[in-house]
Amino acid sequence: MKGKSLAWALSAALAASLPGMVQAQDKFVTIGTGGQTGVYYVAGQSICRFLNRDTANHGIKCNAPASGGGVANVNGIRSGDFNFGIMQSDHQFKAMNGVAPFEKEGAMEDIRAVFSLQSEVFTILARRDAKIASFDDLKGKRVNIGNPGSGQRDTLEEIMRVKGWDKSAFALAAELKPAEQASALGDNNIDAMTYFVGHPNGAIQEATTTVDAVLVPVTGADIDKLLADKSYYSKTEIPGGLYKGNDSATPSIGGKAVLSTSAKADPEVVYQLVKSVFDNLDRFKRLHPAFKDLKAEDMIKVGLTAPLHEGAERYYKERGWL
Repeated sequence: MKGKSLAWALSAALAASLPGMVQAQDKFVTIGTGGQTGVYYVAGQSICRFLNRDTANHGIKCNAPASGGGVANVNGIRSGDFNFGIMQSDHQFKAMNGVAPFEKEGAMEDIRAVFSLQSEVFTILARRDAKIASFDDLKGKRVNIGNPGSGQRDTLEEIMRVKGWDKSAFALAAELKPAEQASALGDNNIDAMTYFVGHPNGAIQEATTTVDAVLVPVTGADIDKLLADKSYYSKTEIPGGLYKGNDSATPSIGGKAVLSTSAKADPEVVYQLVKSVFDNLDRFKRLHPAFKDLKAEDMIKVGLTAPLHEGAERYYKERGWL
């Protein structure tokens, strides 16, 4: 017994002298974001920034690497590669119901909403010399349709289906990642780039300062039909004056960016993540211009096309918001 007591005492002393022994209990979470020029990436990094500030108390460590975007983030949550993912509100809806582009994987009934973020707009930016004044003018042009798994690709394909188009409608259907398309536009390798993103956006700013480029309206009878059929989209616009050479507002369609997770996610982890953001919401809103109009009462309801995770719900009830 004396030997066992001595061994226990030595073990306890060793554990007390090594902070790493305590840290072995830390929980690591990963948030799927998007390309490094987009708002998703800033959002994920910002969430982790606030969550990691209190790691000493809750033992959670967060990282938010760049990813392929919304569709890829849905699949990352499904596979367990990501604990959380930022996506368009329509992707949350499509994943839960197992419709394109998730029909092969089937309905993801355990996808859960955490909160919504900035409004996002389907954005087309074209070289002025390409003479693209409307969506229909993209026909026969060199267009970046977006990398597979990205929000812009999925939304563009929805619009194309309504119009009866496929990729053959374009002279070139490039599959560039968001970070690659501004330089491709400036180098005259494409006539137009597409993006589903919050504004102002770094890639659009880069493109409009390196080449004379115009934002293209996304309007018309086919777009009205899409809006009537798909409730997760709504009419919106890109404000005028955000980008060089684009002084007037540009009408388009849009939705909300949403932070999602799985019902299997640890409720305490979700609670602490939500708490870290909403306890610091004023500071969070200063981390990107797209966040400046965020309101707590909207973030917990607007754009949430899946049930709330119980950990998020717990915090919102504590605050008296639900």
